[in-house]
Amino acid sequence: MREKKYYIWFDSLERGTMINCLNEMRTRLITEGKYTDAVDDLLLKIIDAPTKKIKVINKEG
Repeated sequence: MREKKYYIWFDSLERGTMINCLNEMRTRLITEGKYTDAVDDLLLKIIDAPTKKIKVINKEG
């Protein structure tokens, strides 16, 4: 069975915040002498993720 894929939309501020938080977690894990493989993989996925323009329609009732 194939793994499910999830898509998340971030604006540039949210993306930067996510990268910063993951980098801080990675640094903390390194100082504690723990493995950083999972955080490294996720960090690379977010950094290398393709961008796509989307149109947001705001409907106020």
